[in-house]
Amino acid sequence: MLYLSQLLGTPVDAPNHTRIGKIIDILLSVTQVGQQEPAYPSTLLVEGAEDQPWRVPPGAVAWQDDTLRLLIPLEQLTTQPEEPAGQEIYLAREVLDKQVIDIQHKKTVRVNDICMGDDWQILGIDNSTIGLIRRLAPSWLLGGKRQGVGVFIPWADIELIGPPAPEQQAPKDQAAVPASPIFRTPSGHLAELHPADIAEIVHQLTAGQGARLIEGLDNETAADTMEEIDIDRQRNILENIQPERAADILQAMGPDEAADLLARLPEERTSQLLRLMNPEESEEVQELLEYAADTAGGLMTTDYIALNQDRTVTEALDAMRQNIQDYDVRIAYIYCVADETQDECQVLGVVSLWDLLIAQPTQSLQELMETDVISVEPETDPRMVAEIMAKYNLLAVPVISKAGILEGVVTVDDALDILLPADRRRKPPRMY
Repeated sequence: MLYLSQLLGTPVDAPNHTRIGKIIDILLSVTQVGQQEPAYPSTLLVEGAEDQPWRVPPGAVAWQDDTLRLLIPLEQLTTQPEEPAGQEIYLAREVLDKQVIDIQHKKTVRVNDICMGDDWQILGIDNSTIGLIRRLAPSWLLGGKRQGVGVFIPWADIELIGPPAPEQQAPKDQAAVPASPIFRTPSGHLAELHPADIAEIVHQLTAGQGARLIEGLDNETAADTMEEIDIDRQRNILENIQPERAADILQAMGPDEAADLLARLPEERTSQLLRLMNPEESEEVQELLEYAADTAGGLMTTDYIALNQDRTVTEALDAMRQNIQDYDVRIAYIYCVADETQDECQVLGVVSLWDLLIAQPTQSLQELMETDVISVEPETDPRMVAEIMAKYNLLAVPVISKAGILEGVVTVDDALDILLPADRRRKPPRMY
């Protein structure tokens, strides 16, 4: 096995035994990260007497003792551009000593070394203490550069992290500051993790890194992950995301979650994001922002289903199914009204999902609905809401105004937040 730390500085000789330089980095195409196929370096970067390093294909060299010898004429080599196109990863500069995501164990780890096979295949990363010792001890003490197989995290299970911003501008008399590690759109491996697992990974990153990770996810996964992140980190991440992208993610979140998050931001930033959201979603969130935080209205969501009481069980189940497909909202109850097309409806009854599942397909909601509806008012204290839900064993409770109008519902997960200690709640206190 070859190790990157011990390959760095390896001499490279031309076919005529003339020394052309030493390895200063190994480059890998960005497409070979997070893939199941074997990954191989595209280039050995060799520093010589010239100002710009040589690009040496791994297949163009062979080992001779502890030296690499070119198998092709020196004239066939090219030099590395001063401003690379960004399609390759510098393993030494951008991965070694950096944090990466271990997909299998759902955590971040430090790269103490990178393991390769004799054929240059990148096998994985070494995050062990032995990896650090290997870099401190001379190679002759450890048996040279080619050593036995060690313990490593497979390369296919690694996701790189880091901001995608271009190089920072530097004064004219100074060199440009290299960009941080390349950050690609996360592979399917990361996106397939449960949002709670992704959120746990985000908590191990800086706010900037977490923002880059969230930005790279699809809208739905990003929204679900944001809802699992603690309140302070939510705010920091949103402040590090471009406004247009942040608006997309907010639209994919539940309106109550989006409102709680926006309420944590300065009013100017909140207004900007609301303007960038679609009018319909923006209006829902703005309505929720009008309620005081310490009330049922400040706790509720407008994600619910209200149907005419003469609808059949089949129609109700179809509506619930469509709601999940279109909005990824899973509700436990259907609220029965006289005219579902009206913006303001009075609740006539409620039917649970379980009652729908055992009812005859042609039965109407009116036949099944419970008319003694347990509800709360918009001004009800959140703790009282939680106590009512616990008393009646409810998964959601409707919020109904004094005029009898259905304003929204409080779900059990939001009610549980109220019962948790303040430092463990996901929902933030509002700034206004």
